[in-house]
Amino acid sequence: MLRTFAMILAGGESPALSVLTAERSEAAVPFAGKYRIIDFTLSNCVNSGIYNVGVLTQYRPRSLHEHIGVGKPWDLDRRIGGVRVLHPYLTSEGGAWQRGNADALRANLDIIAEQKVDAVLVLAGDHVYKMDYRPMLQLHEDLDADLTLAVHSVSPHEAHRYGIVSVDADGIVTQFEEKPRRPRSSLASMGIYVFRKNFLMEVLTNGDDQNIGRDLMPKLVHQTSVVSYHFQGYWADVGTVQAYYEANMALLVETPALDL
Repeated sequence: MLRTFAMILAGGESPALSVLTAERSEAAVPFAGKYRIIDFTLSNCVNSGIYNVGVLTQYRPRSLHEHIGVGKPWDLDRRIGGVRVLHPYLTSEGGAWQRGNADALRANLDIIAEQKVDAVLVLAGDHVYKMDYRPMLQLHEDLDADLTLAVHSVSPHEAHRYGIVSVDADGIVTQFEEKPRRPRSSLASMGIYVFRKNFLMEVLTNGDDQNIGRDLMPKLVHQTSVVSYHFQGYWADVGTVQAYYEANMALLVETPALDL
């Protein structure tokens, strides 16, 4: 498997979750009684054999910091690799609040550059799902891709909430639209990206895009062959109160789609 460094984006404000995120980031919101939303992404990394993880924070991070600690519940309390919490900081050259998830990655280019890896796995810390990232990483390696994007089929009625992807017969992404009013397909970006390390550094260094979905992806699909990886398992973006409620209540059925 490719040597991989995972970067989890967990600094969003998520105003659509109302009072649930009044005192904490979305990634730190409780789920299913005893979990936090970020638990799923951290567990996915470890269960995929990835033990080198960075968590990017910004909005009300204290609860998230306390929950992650040194990473012991996920076996990420390691001298080499492990989990590190990364937050905005000032330098002699300046520094500021991060303006979006792409800007957050750009602010941590020095850490990415230090990693002796082939690929950077960029993950959302606010989704509920169980996924083994290794097949996606293998596809990325087999096709020698610059960028591989995970996609999932969603209800046409919910498609406007997501970055919507169009793909050709070979699975190459031909179009990416962020939260379109009139979606052209029901194939949604999961917010999971595998970048060739040098390609990611080049893109971030030479641009000033603030957001991956809104700014970066619509351009990259025309600059390089972006490979799609179609994930068939359970996945939920719980970024609204209704979606969060429904995902929790769905666990109460006799055979829930998400087996905890």
